[in-house]
Amino acid sequence: MRRRQRLLLGCSEKEGFRGQSRAGTRKEDEGHCAPPPNQAFFPPRYVELVNAACNFEPHDSFFSLFSDPRSTRLTRIHLREDLVQDQDLEAIRKQDLVELYLTNCEKLSAKSLQTLRSFSHTLVSLSLFGCANIFYEEENPGGCEDECLVNPTCQVLVKDFTFEGFSRLRFLNLGRMIDGVPVESLLRPLNSLATLDLSGIQTSDAAFLTQWKDSLVSLVLYNMDLSDDHIRVIVQLHKLRHLDISRDRLSSYYKFKLTRKVLSLFVQKLGNLMSLDISGHMILENCSISKMDEEAGQTSIEPSKSSIMPFRALKRPLQFLGLFETSLCRLTHIPAYKVSGDKNEEQVLNAIEAYTEHRPEITSRAINLLFDIARIERCSQLLRALKLVITALKCHKYDKNIQVTGSAALFYLTNSEYRSEQSVKLRRQVIQVVLNGMESYQEVTVQRNCCLTLCNFSIPEELEFQYRRVNELLLSILNPTRQDESIQRIAVHLCNALVCQVDNDHKEAVGKMGFVVTMLKLIQKKLLDKICDQVMEFSWSALWNITDETPDNCEMFLNFNGMKLFLDCLKEFPEKQELHRNMLGLLGNVAEVKELRPQLMTSQFISVFSNLLESKADGIEVSYNACGVLSHIMFDGPEAWGICEPQREEVEERMWAAIQSWDINSRRNINYRSFEPILRLLPQGISPVSQHWATWALYNLVSVYPDKYCPLLIKEGGMPLLRDMIKMATARQETKEMARDARRFEKHWLRLTRNLPQAL
Repeated sequence: MRRRQRLLLGCSEKEGFRGQSRAGTRKEDEGHCAPPPNQAFFPPRYVELVNAACNFEPHDSFFSLFSDPRSTRLTRIHLREDLVQDQDLEAIRKQDLVELYLTNCEKLSAKSLQTLRSFSHTLVSLSLFGCANIFYEEENPGGCEDECLVNPTCQVLVKDFTFEGFSRLRFLNLGRMIDGVPVESLLRPLNSLATLDLSGIQTSDAAFLTQWKDSLVSLVLYNMDLSDDHIRVIVQLHKLRHLDISRDRLSSYYKFKLTRKVLSLFVQKLGNLMSLDISGHMILENCSISKMDEEAGQTSIEPSKSSIMPFRALKRPLQFLGLFETSLCRLTHIPAYKVSGDKNEEQVLNAIEAYTEHRPEITSRAINLLFDIARIERCSQLLRALKLVITALKCHKYDKNIQVTGSAALFYLTNSEYRSEQSVKLRRQVIQVVLNGMESYQEVTVQRNCCLTLCNFSIPEELEFQYRRVNELLLSILNPTRQDESIQRIAVHLCNALVCQVDNDHKEAVGKMGFVVTMLKLIQKKLLDKICDQVMEFSWSALWNITDETPDNCEMFLNFNGMKLFLDCLKEFPEKQELHRNMLGLLGNVAEVKELRPQLMTSQFISVFSNLLESKADGIEVSYNACGVLSHIMFDGPEAWGICEPQREEVEERMWAAIQSWDINSRRNINYRSFEPILRLLPQGISPVSQHWATWALYNLVSVYPDKYCPLLIKEGGMPLLRDMIKMATARQETKEMARDARRFEKHWLRLTRNLPQAL
C-alpha cells in the first residue's frame, strides 16, 4: 500500500510548506533527482492538502503546482474561508479526488460546479458547507459591464446542476446552501448516500429522503423548520445511526415543538440510533418525569432509569445526546455516554466539541458558559477546555462572537491558578491563537481580551518565540492617535515588559520597528491632553528600557524631539515622581553614549539636571539619575563643557552635596543588567565627582542587594578596578574609603557563600 504524504498549508509561521509522511518522518532526501528550476516536484505518493488554521495566503500560481497528477497525486483537500477561488479548483481538475471539503469558501461561484464534474468518477466525500455563492453565476458573462455599474452582482441562480455521474458519492454536506436551489432534483441522481447534511436548508417536502432509507446512516437537518410530515419521513430511515434535528433557538421562531410522541417514535422506529441531537428545541413537559418520581441515588445512564420518559425504551445508552439549551439537559438521569448541554462543565465542553466546526453561533454561547465556569468556579478539565477554545478560535478567526468569547475564556484559563497544569507547547499554542486574533480582528473587545491574556505569560521569556510579531502587533494597536484607553494602557505595559529583560539586538530590532517613535507620539498626545496617567508613565518607562545600552535607540529619541518632550513633561507635571524617575533613567542611558552627549550640553539642559540633584522625588532615584547624567557629561572633561552657565565647578559642587545627602543603605527602584557604564567612570582622574558617584552606586548596590549584584561586580571585573582606583592620587579620600568598604563587603560575601554548604 502506498503511503500518503500530507502537505500542510501554513502549518506554522515560519515553516511554510513541508512534506511529511503519515508516520511523521520528514522526506527530504530519498535519492530523487532535483527538479528543474522554478518547477516543483513531489514524490508520486498520495498527497493531502490541508488548510491549517493560520495566516497562510497562497500565491496565485500555488494550486498549479498540483495540476499534474504524475508529480503530485492529490486524494484529499480540506480548505476553509476565502483561501480557494474558482481558478484554484480548475487548476487541479485532473486529480482523482476522493475527499473534497470546502468550508465557507464564499469566493467560489458556479464555475466551480463545472469543475466538480471533473471529480465525479472518484469523489466519495464532498462538503460545500457555507459556500453560499457556488450556485450563482454571472448573468451574460463579459457582456454586462454597463449594467454591473448599476447592479454590481449581476448574478443568477443556477438551477440545472445535479449530481448526475457522481456514482461513488456517499458523504455529502450542503449545509447553509443558498435558498432557492432545488434540493430534491439536485440530489436525485445519488443512489447510495450514507451521510447527508442539509443544515439551514428549508424544504416543506422531505419525502425525497426516503430514496436512501436503506443506506442513510447519518442525517443532519440543523435549523430546518420541521413539521409532522418531516417526522413521518425521518422515522422511515431505519438505518440511521446519527440524527441531528437541533436548532439555534435565537435565529428565528419555530412553530414545531418536540413532544413525548415524537421522541417515542424515534426510539421505536430508529433501532440503530446511536447519536441524537435535539438541542435548542422547545420540549413539552410531558417528556420528562417529575422530580419526585426520579430514582434516588447516583446519576445513571441506564435507559431504564432515564429521567426522559421516551428514552426508557432504548435498548442501550446513546453514544451522544445533544440537549444544549433545552430543559432536558438539567435532568438527573440521562441515558447517554456524552451529553451536550449547559448544566455543567462536562456538558458545556461536549457542546463546544460537537458544534465548533459548523455552528459558531452555538459554539460562542457554549464558550461563554465556559468563561463563567473558569471565572466563577474552577475548571476541572483545563487541558481539554484550552484545546477546544484554541480550535474554535482557529476555525472562526473572522467571527466576532467566537473571537470575543474565546479570547475572554483564554484570559481566565491561562491565569496563574491553572499555570502548573499547562505545558510549554500548549501555552505557545495559546499565544499563537491570541496573536492570530489580534491580526485578524480589530474589534476593541477582542484586542483588549487578547492583550490581557498575554499579560498572563512570563514576559519576555514565553513570548520570545514570537518576539517580532507580538511587538509589531502591539505597536499597530498603539499607532492610532485615538484608541481605547484600557487597550492603550495594557499594550504599553506589554511593550515595556517586552523590552525590559532582552538583549540589545532585540531592542535595536524593536526600535527599528518604530517603538521609540510610537512611545513619543503617545507621550505627545497625553501632553496635549494635559494628562499624566499610566500610559504616560509606562511610555517613559518603556523608553528607559529600550534605550538601555542601545545607542541607536538613544539617538532616535533625540532625533524625534525627545528632549523637548522631557522638558515639557517636567514643566507640566512637576509633582509626578514616578514620571520624573522614568525620564531621568532614560536620559541616563542617553548620557552613556559619548557621541550623543554634546546634544545634552546646553545651558537649559544642564540647569535642569542640576536642579533635579536636589529632588527628593521617589526617594533618591531622581536625584541619583540626574547625578548619573551629569557624571557622564563631566567625564568628557573641561574642554567639552561648551557653556558659560552654569559653570562646571558649580555643578560639581552640587553633585558632591547631593551624593553626600544620600543614605548608603537606600533600597532602590532600579535594575542593572550590567555595571559597564558605571565601571568606566572608575579608572580616570578627569572628574573625581563622577568617580565618586560610580563608587557610591556600586557600594550601595552590592551592600543592599548582595546576592544579585556581588556576582555581577566580580563577573565584570569591578574588584580590580576598585583596587586600582584606591591607589590613584587624583581620587578623593572619601571615594577611596568607600571603595575599600565595597571591596571588604564583596570579600565578606564571597567567604559567606563559599562556607554556606558546610554551614548547612
